[in-house]
Amino acid sequence: MATTLSGRTGLVTGGIGRATAAALAARGATVVIAGRDAERGAQAVRQIEQAGGTAFFVAADLGDERSARALAVRAAELAGPVDILVNSAGVFPFGPTEKTDEETFEQVYALNVKVPYFLVAELAPGMAARGHGAIVNVTTMVAEIGMAGMGLYGSSKAAMVLLTKSWAAEFGPSGVRVNAVSPGPTRTEGTAAMGSSLGELAATAPAGRAAGPEEIAAAIAFLAGDEASFVHGAVVPVDGGRTAV
Repeated sequence: MATTLSGRTGLVTGGIGRATAAALAARGATVVIAGRDAERGAQAVRQIEQAGGTAFFVAADLGDERSARALAVRAAELAGPVDILVNSAGVFPFGPTEKTDEETFEQVYALNVKVPYFLVAELAPGMAARGHGAIVNVTTMVAEIGMAGMGLYGSSKAAMVLLTKSWAAEFGPSGVRVNAVSPGPTRTEGTAAMGSSLGELAATAPAGRAAGPEEIAAAIAFLAGDEASFVHGAVVPVDGGRTAV
């Protein structure tokens, strides 16, 4: 097992979190995985432990400041001060603007923007006080390109693009690097409901296929590690070349 992240603790929320947690643990980090599904969480922990890593699962229904701060506190209780935060959890309903109700709007911005904001608010000051840390936000290619029916999701992730840059300016001088990964179409349990449309969307990019979650996780792990020590405020596209066309 690689040890480039040995002695560090990472907190990973949902989304591509399972593959990300495995990637961080494979590099020696102790990982806290947060999610709603306890069975899936237990499976992720077993997978990491069987590979020789250390992981914990915290059942968390994230949606507001209280839940975000409580998760951050619990992660530190289980594994020690958090050195790496990966904001991967997200919800992505697609559809026409005129058919979006207020409840859906609030849910998207609560999980995609509010929760990461208050996780950073809770954890980044401690990282800064210790003089080191890495935060990686997971955005999306539709945060930067207009696509019909994806305005709500894309706009919430566009907010995270700006927050990534703002937090880099705010916490970078104290040794905390803040960056983002912008995935293209990726095959996960969450995107399975998209069916063939995911592959059709992916086919428009040079790679001509959807990504596997481990391909996104590899970029996240790079940004979390010392190999990216001079990378601050970057939004790294991992989208099969969609930014090239």
